[in-house]
Amino acid sequence: MKLDKVLIFVVAIIIFLWALSVFAIYFFIDNWNDRGAFGDLFGVINSLFSGLALAGLIYSTYKNKNSIIDQRNEIEINRKELVRSRKIQEKSEKILEEQAKQMSLNTKLNGLKTLVDYFTLQINNPKNSEEIISLARKKRKEAIFEIDKLMNRLGDDDLESLR
Repeated sequence: MKLDKVLIFVVAIIIFLWALSVFAIYFFIDNWNDRGAFGDLFGVINSLFSGLALAGLIYSTYKNKNSIIDQRNEIEINRKELVRSRKIQEKSEKILEEQAKQMSLNTKLNGLKTLVDYFTLQINNPKNSEEIISLARKKRKEAIFEIDKLMNRLGDDDLESLR
């Protein structure tokens, strides 16, 4: 925004100086031939300003080209970083899924162990009838069987992670 204001200011000064020169030439030089000769003197300055304008155009084109190259390089770096982040995210997702499976399994094993402990207490309680003890043995055996099934589904690495 500030650059736009500077550009407008410079253009306004140039137009003002041009208009001032028109009035100065008209009032200070009386003869039209002298005015024409005086105007021809500025042909060289006109060429100079045209050359400077062309140089400015070439310079700004060069700077824009370099800026575009820098932006492309930055975009490429960002793209590589996004790919790297995506791969890390995918690995994290897999690890979280595995942790969830392990937690679920651990919860099941803890629940079954609690059942085995409960049924063992029922079996060892001398106040319980033979029928309750027999039922508790049957239920404990089923819980132990479930524990064995879960343990058989696990690999050695899975067992190590539970410890």
